[in-house]
Amino acid sequence: MTASAILKFLLFSRIILRRQKSSRLLQRKGSSLSYLLRPLSTPLCTEKLPQQTLVCDVEGALFKSSSVFPYFMLLAFEAGGLLRALLLFILYTFMSLLSEEWALKVMVMVTFCGIREDSLTVGRTVLPKFFLEDIRLEGFEVLMKAGKKVAVTEMPRVMVEVFLKEYLNVDVVAGRELKVIGGYYVGLMEKKMSPDLILLEEEKLGCDVVGMTSFNIPLDRRCLFSKCKAIDWVGEADKRNSNSLPTERYPKPLIFHDGRLAFRPTPIASLAMFMWIPFGFLLALFRLLVALSLPYSFSSAILFFTGMKLSVRTLPSTPIQGKTKGTLYVCNHRTLLDPIYLSFSLHKSVTAVTYSLSRVSEILSPIKTVSLTRNKEQDRNKMEDLLRQGDLLVCPEGTTCREPFLLRFSPLFAELTNEIVPVAMKTHVSMFYGTTAGGLKCLDPLFFLMNPSPAYEVKLLEKMTDEAQCWAAEKSSIEVANMVQGKIGNVLGFECTKLTRKDKYLMLAGNEGIVRVG
Repeated sequence: MTASAILKFLLFSRIILRRQKSSRLLQRKGSSLSYLLRPLSTPLCTEKLPQQTLVCDVEGALFKSSSVFPYFMLLAFEAGGLLRALLLFILYTFMSLLSEEWALKVMVMVTFCGIREDSLTVGRTVLPKFFLEDIRLEGFEVLMKAGKKVAVTEMPRVMVEVFLKEYLNVDVVAGRELKVIGGYYVGLMEKKMSPDLILLEEEKLGCDVVGMTSFNIPLDRRCLFSKCKAIDWVGEADKRNSNSLPTERYPKPLIFHDGRLAFRPTPIASLAMFMWIPFGFLLALFRLLVALSLPYSFSSAILFFTGMKLSVRTLPSTPIQGKTKGTLYVCNHRTLLDPIYLSFSLHKSVTAVTYSLSRVSEILSPIKTVSLTRNKEQDRNKMEDLLRQGDLLVCPEGTTCREPFLLRFSPLFAELTNEIVPVAMKTHVSMFYGTTAGGLKCLDPLFFLMNPSPAYEVKLLEKMTDEAQCWAAEKSSIEVANMVQGKIGNVLGFECTKLTRKDKYLMLAGNEGIVRVG
């Protein structure tokens, strides 16, 4: 793309943004007229909410942002791929010239057309994280006090139903259905109301109904709120001044989630991503080439100047230099690059054992990597042989976890040796996650390296002392594994759980850990 073409595109985008701004101002003027309706409605009585049915407008009253574009962009990118997401972004400026209903139809068409119905898991594995981050604390508190909860959304029901029912305990989700032909979405929404919406109109949920919605509610949804005895009106100013839902207030802990995008893809953020991807791809290849071809002392300095950050913290008693053969390094698992970053931290190579390692990752790895079989006896013999040859790194979680939680540590490592050094690892990315549950594992390192400034924090804890080894000799391998998990969790500030690799993949991929490793 030439410089003149880029200039024309930016100029056109600026005109569209100005048009959007003016249209939002017109909506606010309409909203100011809607304030006249407030005295005509009885305000909600929070004491009576447990005995009432609350009809909640998801985009208008529950979420801080009224725009649904980021959610369609997430779904297009994760379920449809980069080209589909790029097409949706290109059409965004033209959708700004359309009515709200037609813009929604365009987003649905681009996002869903050709997607298999039985393979669409984004609503369960990706979107909940971004939904939770967009919830208004004030709206959440009202919703959770209600006896029965009815959520009304302009998005297709398949996008939000799982989240609303599993995380917010919503009883009924009223949204439009998508047409399916031969097991594939065709990108069209049904014109008729969903069955749950019809049941609501028949007052099957009771007669004591109250509502929470915005002033700009579309005409096709006003019939629902006309049955409400009291309505909590939410304006744009209320949204701007509202608080986000704190993580500790989540009704259900967010431990597992999938997807590549680590940011909320608003139009501006999406523009930055698409402009970065070509350069980021080349930068990732350069970083990979440097790591593969140069010694640690040279490559670490060059990688630092490309934006990669590595923070290493070691305790004085930890044997960083000198004789370290046969030492077993036990770390929590953040990405496939954990062993490489440990090698950079130690300034020497360590052998790594891992599960579900793709052939491409094994070939490109600058250190020796060995795949395990999940057969306990075979894996024990293999790891004992590797320990006799030198240092070994193992991630007993068996899979990665993005959030500040530690999965249950497999106790096999505690049966191998007493020469154990716990290693605590943290990562930070700003654009792409370097892990996946349902995607191609071979692309994980590439996506991590494509981040503008990926960061790793490595903390080598104190090697188990003679006293600790004597204590461990009297305990089972499970108790030793729990002790190591607790030490790493305390250093990182992570919560220890009993969840396993199987639990993660059953939720995110629908299997017990058998994923594509191409």
